[in-house]
Amino acid sequence: MLKYLMKRSGIYLIMIFLTTSAGYFLAVSSLKPAVLEQEKIPRPTPEQVNASFRGLGLDPEKNAWERYVEWLGGIITRWDWGRSPNGAFVNAEFADRVMVSTRLFIASIILTLVIGVALGVYSAARQYKFQDRVITSYSYLVHILPAPIAYFLVQLGAISINEAVGERIFFVTGISTPGIEPGWPAFVDLVAHYAVPTFAMTIFGWAGYQIAQRQYLLDNVNADFVRTARAKGLTRNQAIRKHALRVSFIPVAQSIAFTIPAIFTGGFFAEAIFAWPGIGLWSIQAISLQDVNVATATLAYGSVIFAIGAILADFATTLVDPRVRVQ
Repeated sequence: MLKYLMKRSGIYLIMIFLTTSAGYFLAVSSLKPAVLEQEKIPRPTPEQVNASFRGLGLDPEKNAWERYVEWLGGIITRWDWGRSPNGAFVNAEFADRVMVSTRLFIASIILTLVIGVALGVYSAARQYKFQDRVITSYSYLVHILPAPIAYFLVQLGAISINEAVGERIFFVTGISTPGIEPGWPAFVDLVAHYAVPTFAMTIFGWAGYQIAQRQYLLDNVNADFVRTARAKGLTRNQAIRKHALRVSFIPVAQSIAFTIPAIFTGGFFAEAIFAWPGIGLWSIQAISLQDVNVATATLAYGSVIFAIGAILADFATTLVDPRVRVQ
């Protein structure tokens, strides 16, 4: 197991390095923060712009290779991912952004996985019955509904509840109220800000897992090993629970392993609509702000998280499928 893990980690480290390096060269060649400086009033001279960026390690007069060597040396020797055009340190803001995304997504992803798989099993066991038709129809409808529209509808619903009650119960944007007292008031304020985005991402997020789990389970309900189990005296539900469910859960477990890292990478639509300044929104903003170092840092972080998800998928397969062994 340890040997396998080290081998896979080594391969992914090489892939991460290559992906990050390619991303840096692409960012340097396409993102031009000096152009945005020319839009300021009063407009700075080219010499002033170059001098300012030179002090930030973003010297536009250097070629891409020289900037790459300087940037990579800072990471290797000081773990310094550079600075933004506004002077902010990437390292200082990175941890805060990751924590915001983690707070926003951790509960919704756990609820999405549990509810989606449970409803998939429930609907498959009641194939073509009323419950199955209602649950599966809802999942297909939600699956094709664009996320921005879905989240906006939940926001409108929360606003309507606040107006009906006559006071603000739910907050539809932001992560906290400025100046809130610590302790119980801060906890209540956190829940009020957390409830709406968590509810929205949960009710619109379990559809994919419900559809997949239902389909995989139905593919195995009439398999030979399930019929054999029923011939030995098990009821249909017992045969499904003890035999078909485990086999059908294998591909779902792999997809879950890739979803778990999303807790830490965030999501652009949710963070933008609910105004949570997480790492997903930050990565998109980096492109619009022509921020080379932030764009590269978020790319590297996403590559690391993807590698972790791939390793987790392998382990998840070995846990649920006794036929597979890690070599």
